[in-house]
Amino acid sequence: MHYEEDCIGKLAVADDVLYGINTTRALHNFNITTERTDSLIFQSMIQIKKAAAVVNHRGGTLAEQKAKLIVAACNAVLLGQHQDDLVAPAIQGSAGTSVNMNVNEVIAKCAMRMADGVTILPNDDINQCQSTNDTYPTAGKMAMLKALPPLLQNIEKMVAVLLDLADRYANVLKVGRTQLEDAVPTVYGHTFHAYASLFRRDLTRLRTAAEALQQINLGGTAIGTGLNATDYYRTHVVEALNGISGLKLALADDMIDATQNTDTYVAFSGAMKVLAVDLSKFCNDLRLLNSGPQAGFGELRLPAKQAGSSIMPGKVNPVIPEVVNQVAFQVIGQDVTIGMAAEAGQLELNAFEPIMFRDLLQNERFLTQAIDTLVHNCLNGLTVNVEQCEKNVRHSAVSATVLNPYLGYAQTTALVKEALAKQCDIQTLLKEKKILAPDLVDRLFSPEVMTNQVPTTESRFVAERSSLQPR
Repeated sequence: MHYEEDCIGKLAVADDVLYGINTTRALHNFNITTERTDSLIFQSMIQIKKAAAVVNHRGGTLAEQKAKLIVAACNAVLLGQHQDDLVAPAIQGSAGTSVNMNVNEVIAKCAMRMADGVTILPNDDINQCQSTNDTYPTAGKMAMLKALPPLLQNIEKMVAVLLDLADRYANVLKVGRTQLEDAVPTVYGHTFHAYASLFRRDLTRLRTAAEALQQINLGGTAIGTGLNATDYYRTHVVEALNGISGLKLALADDMIDATQNTDTYVAFSGAMKVLAVDLSKFCNDLRLLNSGPQAGFGELRLPAKQAGSSIMPGKVNPVIPEVVNQVAFQVIGQDVTIGMAAEAGQLELNAFEPIMFRDLLQNERFLTQAIDTLVHNCLNGLTVNVEQCEKNVRHSAVSATVLNPYLGYAQTTALVKEALAKQCDIQTLLKEKKILAPDLVDRLFSPEVMTNQVPTTESRFVAERSSLQPR
């Protein structure tokens, strides 16, 4: 052990770690969970430090030797070294200062190990022209942008599978239901296509919300005024950071606003919440339509993935939709946390970005994995029980709606009641009573007429599916 000193006093710091007194205090103070700050935030913060060192050297405020050592240390950590020293807790006070100082301390000590006799200071050298208040939110936005492509790709895969299902079952009649009561006939082509349309809107919402995350306040330092940052640094650091990270970041038009307000996180969280709501509704439908196998709807067959009971032999549960439902509940709940944290910011800074970043990044990963398992373990093996669907339509009174223009509401209602009492289908009853010509009855009860459409062609869905190009 050795002792280090800060504005509060002296504190013992372990000899076998690269971090120093600030990180040690964080570990003592924020012992809420064992969860560390997200690795993408650490990665992004180190990329910021690397860009800052390069720009500060070019601007003449950081010596060449120090700049080279800092860059080399950043590269070492980015390549996976010293990961055990990046330990700042995910949930912490002080608006992310512990994360910033954890990175500053690790890079400083790592750099000094590379050259004996060179002193590199966490605050004066690594943190030059910076503040936690511009580096931490920039790192958080970078992390969210980095975590987004797998989520978008999985949504696109899900949409493609749904369009495939719409092709395959384009003309399979089913009972349309409103308020869980039989309504009018439809086809499973409509059903699956509607889900595809739903999730394509989620793609649009997420992409739109993510555009605002590209606007950063790096160079604004403490409150957005840029105090202690050189003009050269403020002009060139974002370009350098883009070159290192591969992102397309840009300085916000209003740096004061970008430093204190967090509405962009709320909007991004909101887009994920809507996706979670849509996923949960979709999974509710899957579980309902799969219910049975004898006493439920029985229209869909979901792949059997594991035994569903320790006491009921042969029982199989819809475990994949169930787990997606639970992910959705978590995302929706954490959206509330993010909204409250954004609202709770005061004056020139929001102190609650740590919990926002923790929840936003977890939501991205949860949704990414939930959709992945939904596609691979459920939708890819889903089939429609065509015989059950035909039976449901044939024995349901919903098909009688097409008779209204010919017989009127009252006579049609009487026929429905009679068919229900006799437990026969409407078509048979009409032919027995010779109310309408047999060929007219057959035409009225064809899928085309009952669903009020020309049969869906496969080429339509193929064209839509081919338009799903990753961005």
